[in-house]
Amino acid sequence: MRISLPPRARRRLLATVGAVTVLLMAASARAGQPLPGVTAVRVVVVGDSLSTGHGTSPGEAWPALMRTDPVGAGFQVLNAAEDGSGYLSPGYYGGTFGTEAEQFVTADTGIVVFFGSENDLGYAAGGVAEAASAAITRVEALAPAAKIIVVGPPSYSTDPDPGLLDISGQLESAARGAGAKFVDPIEEGWISNDVEDLIGPDGDHPTIAGQRYLLEHMIPVIDQASSASSGESADIFADPLQGTTSMDIGERPAD
Repeated sequence: MRISLPPRARRRLLATVGAVTVLLMAASARAGQPLPGVTAVRVVVVGDSLSTGHGTSPGEAWPALMRTDPVGAGFQVLNAAEDGSGYLSPGYYGGTFGTEAEQFVTADTGIVVFFGSENDLGYAAGGVAEAASAAITRVEALAPAAKIIVVGPPSYSTDPDPGLLDISGQLESAARGAGAKFVDPIEEGWISNDVEDLIGPDGDHPTIAGQRYLLEHMIPVIDQASSASSGESADIFADPLQGTTSMDIGERPAD
């Protein structure tokens, strides 16, 4: 049996349904669950212990926090970071940024983030740039449509270690040579003005507040990269209530 509603009642019903839909979408985003029919953009984070959550927990690492932060909605984050690793430095499991990318970047990856690393201090001059260029080139082969973001190592001092400045310069050269986005935490003054709150007792790894600080700085960069992606992914970013998922490779011991 078909029921006919008066115009005013129909408008009220439609308004109620619309409000409920918005609330459900917002709840979905807060829970980090993708909405039906939405294809999240796959983001692979390659990095060191700054991105694994060492000093807090894997669930508090900035890549994992994207799962619960509505600002990071629309992304599927795979955290491939490994404690102790760098472009040249082998991590706890023997991986480097190049092997992390090789293992976890797939053809459907939309964004790849390389973050760090101070672990490359002490290696031969020019080696970081060469290894970074090789890693970027491999990502371009594995995921031709992916946007690549290269983030240099941060400094916890307003008077940075010359070695860190050298690594940052090498990474900038490699990134710009490949047409990748380069972010310079040293130049932008990340962390250095609030070390006491953002870095833990070991003087090296971020606190929970520090990880959230990194998230706040990384989200705009990743979002900008997604906006520059191909048209087939553009609709994903139009609605800030769309969901995010995250997967970590696993908790790793300290570097």
